[in-house]
Amino acid sequence: MEPGFALRDEGLAASLDTARPVLVRAWLPGAGQPGAADAVERVRTALGHLQAFELRPIGALHTAVVGEADWAAQGRAHFPVLRIGERFVVRPTWRRYRRRPGDLVLALDPGVAFGTGLHPTTRLCLLGLEAWGGEGRVADARVLDVGSGSGILALGAARLGAASVLAVDTDPLAVEATLHNARRNRLVRRIVARPGSVPTGEGPFDLVLANLVASILVPLAAGLFAEVRAGDGTAGSGGRLLASGIIADREPEVRRAFAAAGFHVVGRRDEADWVALEAERID
Repeated sequence: MEPGFALRDEGLAASLDTARPVLVRAWLPGAGQPGAADAVERVRTALGHLQAFELRPIGALHTAVVGEADWAAQGRAHFPVLRIGERFVVRPTWRRYRRRPGDLVLALDPGVAFGTGLHPTTRLCLLGLEAWGGEGRVADARVLDVGSGSGILALGAARLGAASVLAVDTDPLAVEATLHNARRNRLVRRIVARPGSVPTGEGPFDLVLANLVASILVPLAAGLFAEVRAGDGTAGSGGRLLASGIIADREPEVRRAFAAAGFHVVGRRDEADWVALEAERID
């Protein structure tokens, strides 16, 4: 039974909505099996009898034959090779790609972790990373990836020449995916992944990546600030934070939280309804 529910907190939680219909699903042995058609008709008749009790309206019964399928293989069919920005190429590990001069190829098998490059928030982060690389900020930098998911941003930072990347995530499956992808890309010497969040106890970092959501970024603002390397009081001297996963209508709230923590927002990117903010720590 699937009760009606409404998503809240940017899809991280749900609340029951009793005004929405309840969906009841049932699976039976194959349509060709003896008794399957009879079972469908008996259910249809029983639903008609329930109408007499004047309960909530009961919808029509729908049936469909579900064939055997390799769902993992079908999902892979919808994950193409992606070029993001000028240099990043996200290559699913089961696809081939002929590298071009200057390409930074990220071989990725996300498993169940977030971060394939298909979502605008991930693309915004990779574009921000690429821009940092062009400014010379990533080469030899210490980088922290908070909420690493598949590890795609950690891989991107390492490909751009970061000296070291610490990737933390509260989901053990994400940590496993990050380590798996670091091995596939032969970057295990520069990427360390472990369970956790901020504070890491290993800061400060030159660059911090946080592809989360507004409802997490706001309470973590002070913790993220503490992880970023301090500047000398002049613009451009401090470490940087790249925060993504922000729905546009919550951008003002995130900006206020960052300002209260001590950050100066120095850049902004957007795609569809999503926003990424670049902030600097100046002490």
